[in-house]
Amino acid sequence: MSGVAPEARAVNLSHALTQIARRLPAHDAIIQGDDRWSWQELDARCSAVAEELARRGVGAGDCVMLDGPNSPEYIQAMYGVWRAGATVAPVNSRLHPAELAGLAEVCQPTLMIAHSSTATHVAAVRAAVPGLQHLWLDDGPTEEPDGRPESEAPQDGTLQRMTRARGRVVDSPRERGDHAWYFFTSGTSGRSKAAVLSHDQLGFVVTNHLADLMPGLSAQDRSIVVAPLSHGAGIHLLSQVSRGAATVLPTSPRLDAAEIWKLVEREKVTNTFTVPTILKRLVEAPEARSRDHSSLRHVIYAGAPMPSPDLATARETLGDVLVQYYGLGEVTGNITVLPADLHDHPSPPGVPFSTCGLPRTGMEISVQDDDGRALPALEPGEICVAGPAVFAGYLNNPTATRDAFRNGWFRTGDVGLLDESGFLFLTGRVSDMYISGGSNIHPREIEEHILQHKDIRETVVLGMPDPEWGEVGVAVCVRRADTHLTGAELRDWLRERTARYKVPRHVVFWEDLPRSGYGKIARRTVREKLLLEGFSP
Repeated sequence: MSGVAPEARAVNLSHALTQIARRLPAHDAIIQGDDRWSWQELDARCSAVAEELARRGVGAGDCVMLDGPNSPEYIQAMYGVWRAGATVAPVNSRLHPAELAGLAEVCQPTLMIAHSSTATHVAAVRAAVPGLQHLWLDDGPTEEPDGRPESEAPQDGTLQRMTRARGRVVDSPRERGDHAWYFFTSGTSGRSKAAVLSHDQLGFVVTNHLADLMPGLSAQDRSIVVAPLSHGAGIHLLSQVSRGAATVLPTSPRLDAAEIWKLVEREKVTNTFTVPTILKRLVEAPEARSRDHSSLRHVIYAGAPMPSPDLATARETLGDVLVQYYGLGEVTGNITVLPADLHDHPSPPGVPFSTCGLPRTGMEISVQDDDGRALPALEPGEICVAGPAVFAGYLNNPTATRDAFRNGWFRTGDVGLLDESGFLFLTGRVSDMYISGGSNIHPREIEEHILQHKDIRETVVLGMPDPEWGEVGVAVCVRRADTHLTGAELRDWLRERTARYKVPRHVVFWEDLPRSGYGKIARRTVREKLLLEGFSP
């Protein structure tokens, strides 16, 4: 043997659609309002996109930026890009145009597929990437992004009109390691990076999701999308396509709990992916109790720790259907899983929050100290991960890639501990920890205590500079309606439940907390707002 590995074929993500369209051509694939696309129609529309991209010279090695609200055409674009052999770079459509330009500088798209509502994004990306081509998801705006009337500038085309290819289009052959998805990460804590997700890596992720999150998923299932397809909901979609399960898209451009529960009842929805803040809004809506949701089998939540009181309410409202997973974009969600029947796993003494589950199938977790040594059970450290779901690295950023790994382990930047049974408990981010008077303080522990108070709806705790203590804790809280809790009362209440040095020095009350486009509390924005409001020790 020569010792040189031969080129290994990878399966193009679009091939799952090819297979399902052959087997279930007339079955529902996508449902939105009165529109119902069959698998055969979706497949044909994706081929039309792939054909158009090939006509424009877009294929292997090229990046296509995808920007717009959830729609059937959005899914058509994703699979059309993959079928053409290009890499898709979905972006959050709620970002500022300048932020989109920054992402474009990272991934250097050859073409951008956008919705008319994001026309200013197209203009910003065009300025950042000369020669950019573009297509519209819908009929396009009445003006070109540079302000010229439509009649004075040729339209590049719309996906709504791409219903069938002129010739036969096959899934572009892919090799192991070929780029499939540029997954933008760290957008709430610093300059975004593009995690490179390959076709073969995402193939493992799909298989893992089917094994650990939604066992038994089949063509009889239906999934509803309640989060942007540009992130975790898009990864969740891949598993639905692989099994021929229809995807239901709400028509409202914003989260409408009444519409969600109406669709769950009407379409007999069996699964969904969401984040804790969205799940909280859904279960607190009156429709969660008036609509029939008995069809639900897997309500999957991830993206951030879920406060214990909110988790208890969700379980009481929905029953034993909650499935939690913990993971980052770089590991595509594949770190832990907590099935419905393990949600009562006990916490170790002194740990005020619940577990985020066991290692995913085929994955390994190591809790390590600052020198990379594995720590024993119940000792907190940095959560490090190994296995097939770990990404190859960041696009065109070797320094960040090198810093993300140590001794072959991917460093998550999260702090946690493993119990004697191998369940992981997530303490918080390394970057969230603050040091006050020489003591390390992890905000999540304090937040869990605060959320036990009957008058508090939401909170975030962070460390702010202090000339005497180095840093001091500041709790920004949202009170429940018609309550008048004071900061002094809350601090007194906390002193009965945690060490005095952990009690935040300051308590601030706001009407609500700022969030990212994916529903997470934006800690960096909270910090910036505190400084703008003149916070001073």
